[in-house]
Amino acid sequence: MESRDVAQAAISIAMTSTRATEMELKQIHLKQGIQSLAVDYGGEFLSSLQKVVERAVVASKREKLIDDSSHSDGAVAGATREALVQIMPKALGLNVGGKVGIARGGTHIAVAIFFGIGLLHRNDIAVGLGHRVV
Repeated sequence: MESRDVAQAAISIAMTSTRATEMELKQIHLKQGIQSLAVDYGGEFLSSLQKVVERAVVASKREKLIDDSSHSDGAVAGATREALVQIMPKALGLNVGGKVGIARGGTHIAVAIFFGIGLLHRNDIAVGLGHRVV
């Protein structure tokens, strides 16, 4: 399993538009040996950084993507933070909405964030990607 495959899975599940598509993609990823999940999120970017990281870690544990160790928590939290930092220049001070996609294959964990960014009627799109090895 290569890190590129896991990153691609995280990006693709973060970009799904319906729960049905998300579930289909999870099954496809499982056949490839990759566990994946997605978490919806929306709110003001700066005040929600910690919440996004917490949701990523909690969802990863709930879906058994990671075990209950500080190493695993740190890997997901670090990859999520890395993805958020990539989005920060566009999103600072604005509202965001979209999905956080998380994938694990072997020792590789990837977190992809796909957010729409906006203020009133102005919208932009941003994608961030973080990777860690557990």
